[in-house]
Amino acid sequence: MSFELIAASAAITLALVFYTVGVFSERHAGSLKLSHVVLFWCGLVFDTTGTTIMTNIAQTSGATGFGIHAVSGLLAIILMLVHAVWATATYARRNVRAEKTFHKFSTFVWLLWLVPYIIGMLVGIPMIHLQTVCAVGTASIIVGIFAFFLLRRRGTVKRA
Repeated sequence: MSFELIAASAAITLALVFYTVGVFSERHAGSLKLSHVVLFWCGLVFDTTGTTIMTNIAQTSGATGFGIHAVSGLLAIILMLVHAVWATATYARRNVRAEKTFHKFSTFVWLLWLVPYIIGMLVGIPMIHLQTVCAVGTASIIVGIFAFFLLRRRGTVKRA
């Protein structure tokens, strides 16, 4: 494995760590804090860095075109940027109503971000090495399961 591939994989995995900790600590806290905003920006920086390195590797290897992984990865970075900017603005304004909407948006963006992460993992790990179509389907199923548990409404009836 080349140094570039190791650096790219490490950067994207750090993005996963920062972004996941940011989203779930924000959900748990119930309010947006400066630490969450910093974690979102760190996730964006590491994801953009890793994606840039991966793009350079692909171009050097002669890969052409934009596959579903490249397109979904670019969309994920754009969503992360919108998310980080919105987090910054929401934190600065201290609007409680905006924070409630933001909490839902955070989870949604995190789930969408997972799709290209999982696709890359399934396609790139030699022991798994799924074809792109199978990887997209598998990633969608995995993220769908996460979404089911994270976005379902909890009942308001208390049981004895």
